[in-house]
Amino acid sequence: MAADRKPIELLYHGLPADAKAMFDRAVSGIVSAKKNGGKVVVVTGSGPNLHEGITTLIAELIHKGIVDGVTTSSAVIAHEMAGSLEEVKRVDGRQLGFSEAELPRGNTFEATLMSPDSLEQLAEEMFIDTALLDKALALEGSTIIKAAGNMAYPLGLRTENLAKEILFLAKSKGVPFELAAGAGADPRTMLGAAYAKGVPILVTIPQLVGGGMVGLAIGDSISVTERAARVAKMMQSADVIIESAVALTQEIHDGPFETYTGHGIWSGWEGYPTYSLKDKALIRIDLDPRLRKAWEFEKQSGQVQAAIDEGLPKTKLMSIPFRMEMSGFARLDKSIPVVADVGTAWPIMASRLEQELGISLDFISYPQQSPEGREMRKWIVENVRPIVKKRLFQ
Repeated sequence: MAADRKPIELLYHGLPADAKAMFDRAVSGIVSAKKNGGKVVVVTGSGPNLHEGITTLIAELIHKGIVDGVTTSSAVIAHEMAGSLEEVKRVDGRQLGFSEAELPRGNTFEATLMSPDSLEQLAEEMFIDTALLDKALALEGSTIIKAAGNMAYPLGLRTENLAKEILFLAKSKGVPFELAAGAGADPRTMLGAAYAKGVPILVTIPQLVGGGMVGLAIGDSISVTERAARVAKMMQSADVIIESAVALTQEIHDGPFETYTGHGIWSGWEGYPTYSLKDKALIRIDLDPRLRKAWEFEKQSGQVQAAIDEGLPKTKLMSIPFRMEMSGFARLDKSIPVVADVGTAWPIMASRLEQELGISLDFISYPQQSPEGREMRKWIVENVRPIVKKRLFQ
């Protein structure tokens, strides 16, 4: 997808001075790491990362050798299995003969808008009630672009069923579900890009719940202990960790095997492999201004660490609602709070990395509400395809 960088430059110039300073520090840290042979790991949430095209951008950064590992949610894996974004027709499911008890809030039924060729390929794998589809498409309703493979028929159902087959394949090979799924995934998804480039992609333990049957299959593919160890190995390899619109990160980057924040002290005592966040740069992209406030408290007065040392509640000491991930983040020496919308932050960072690392990106994201973002979302729907089942078994 060819893209004009001028709108991205305008996004950067429209930021407040303090936000620009944090962007500059973040980009400088990534550039320094890559020029010195270091690694960058991205910790993504779901929701905005899909809708803003960020997961597709991260896939491109994997192909270009900038991102060396990804953790994400089971919901993102489910959506990428179905192609990231899809166009659906939303209708009143009661008009199709469903009861309110069978339907979600609003009594909505969604039908995937697919080309005849795509529908024909899907029909080779599963029974498709074409009469139901035709009836749904004939009803009055709305057409929207949304995260793929969720509630829409038949792609959502296909994803659920495919998860069970991939689970069997993963367990037979002794690998995580994400690795097995990547073999058939579109290379423009994080799943497919990670598989193609041989870099790890893992769902973290706090993000296992979600994605329907996909989340259960991911959780069942390897043990919780092995998953924690694999995530720890990925974090250990990183010089820079970028967190993007994700909650519960203290349980991800601090984990049970990390020693600098103290959580892995007994693992090390008992002889398990451990790692330290001490010299790692941790960039967090977050809309919550309290993140920056907690970070400033710590940098200016050391109050976060002081509260921990004295066993005091951090919320009362600093008079701000305190999310758990703020604690570990604020105390890290090389943490960088980027208080911005992820849809704005990622294209700015990617464009700067292009310039400073001398790479050329074939895809770049834009804020979804912008004209460029709307075109980007259509492009993803048309070009990023669901898993090709036959490739899984090759």
